[in-house]
Amino acid sequence: MNNRLTFIQITNEIANYLNVIAEVGSKGFDCSEKSLEIIDQWGNSGATPVETLATLRAELDNCQRCNLWQNRKTIVFGDGNPHARLVFIGEAPGMDEDRQGQPFVGTAGQLLTRIIHAMTLKRNDVYICNILKCRPPQNRNPLPGEIDTCSPFLKRQIKAIRPDYICTLGAFASQTILQTDRPISQLRGRFFDYEGILVMPTYHPAFLLRNPGKKRAVWEDIQKLMGALEIKK
Repeated sequence: MNNRLTFIQITNEIANYLNVIAEVGSKGFDCSEKSLEIIDQWGNSGATPVETLATLRAELDNCQRCNLWQNRKTIVFGDGNPHARLVFIGEAPGMDEDRQGQPFVGTAGQLLTRIIHAMTLKRNDVYICNILKCRPPQNRNPLPGEIDTCSPFLKRQIKAIRPDYICTLGAFASQTILQTDRPISQLRGRFFDYEGILVMPTYHPAFLLRNPGKKRAVWEDIQKLMGALEIKK
């Protein structure tokens, strides 16, 4: 009976690992030292080894999986607390982010930082990332193929962090995470479920810079997040 359970456990771990590497377009794995180390762990730990942000970033490496690499300066992977309870997810890096290699450091990022501070948190209390890891030319909207190529890495980031809450910023982030084509105006302001994680969609800070009248709506969304996180203002 114990041998049968061990066999099932190992085969489940193999299936889980193959699913993970399939998400980024891999057809299998080689016999490199890294692959052999992973195989050697199957059945010994009691569970599939948890991927870390560091190992995921190393795998992303100098990514050339879509055409965005041709114009980018830097991959913008993400920044913040690797064990954060709250993750903010935006659309894609802009010019300042591409230059510095950090998410949300431009004008919109400064507004996001003020929102985080208004929550009585700091940037290093949360984790911040984007759907895309490279800047689209002229800050154009992400293309469907780019989202399909990059979003598996985002999903693995979320699995590595294991947050309690996600705040999606803007239509592209919200629609990608929630797998819907509904506009952000219909999504914002209420919680949705993503694999057991509560998701609060709201407007992107860049949108607020163009439409300051929507700041009140965002603050209402953020207050709901604060209540869920049990943050007292």
